Amino acid sequence: MIRTLCAALSLTLAAGMPAASEPVLTSPIACDLGRDCFIQQYVDHDPTTGAFDYRCAPLSYDAHKGTDFGLATLKQMQAGVNVLASATGTVKGVRDGMADRTYSKDNSAEVAGRECGNGVVIDHGKGWETQYCHMKKGSLSVRTGEQVERGAVLGQVGNSGRAQFPHVHLSVRHDGATIDPFDPDGAITCGSPDTHTLWQDPPPYRPGGILDVGFSDTVPAYGDVKSGQANAPSLSATTPALVVYGFAFGGQKGDRFRIALTGPDGTIVDQSATLEKPQAQFFRAVGKRLKRARWPGGTYTGTVTLIRQGRDIDSRSARMTLR
Repeated sequence: MIRTLCAALSLTLAAGMPAASEPVLTSPIACDLGRDCFIQQYVDHDPTTGAFDYRCAPLSYDAHKGTDFGLATLKQMQAGVNVLASATGTVKGVRDGMADRTYSKDNSAEVAGRECGNGVVIDHGKGWETQYCHMKKGSLSVRTGEQVERGAVLGQVGNSGRAQFPHVHLSVRHDGATIDPFDPDGAITCGSPDTHTLWQDPPPYRPGGILDVGFSDTVPAYGDVKSGQANAPSLSATTPALVVYGFAFGGQKGDRFRIALTGPDGTIVDQSATLEKPQAQFFRAVGKRLKRARWPGGTYTGTVTLIRQGRDIDSRSARMTLR
């Protein structure tokens, strides 16, 4: 068991660490960042009750002490996505056996003191360690005292502990103090992020983005969108309605979420909605009912775009064929 597996929640961000002893990190998740997975939240650099990341943007929350590498859907988690050691070291502790379930007020008592869920802590020497949280129950493949190389499989991404979506929370610490791997010295300069990081290849920064786009014959339930079950496997030319939905992260107040559906005869629907508040994850859907005997045969494209201050933040499309 890890006696201090979640102690990072109470630690403060450190600054001015000696570069000579710093570990070099690689991604803790086996996926294509920006396509199959994404970074939902970063370390919080705001000393007040507010929150901002190393870019002074709001992709964090109060007292968040790690970087969250997330999956778009529970379906991906169920299929299995590996968690990888970010650097070579010795396994300091492990915990397994906690259920994968979405955290809520109803089950908060069950995870009290074990908010990290199933996880691993690795000692990298000279006071450095990394911690991997919210892993899938029964997936952990390492033991305490085991030597692991960078890139070694530790287990799989899960949704255990205090988690509301499948992800691996990576914490980096030096002598017990939290370190942001994107800004190890803690000296934030909002207009010009520090070029010195702990990453071998720094993951690209995404201020928000589209996680999934799909088709349905009705507006899907949000639970089905998050699980990856909302996309209709097949629709026919006589389906009573065509609906396109988009699932996204990192929404800010004032963002526009545009959804367009085009078919063989051109644009069917093109609508935008403005976010009235920040939303860590959200979805919207638009569609049109069938008003004739059948839809024209051919290819249909649904395109979803997240727009911030007049600039496209991200855009993704999906296609289907009606016969």
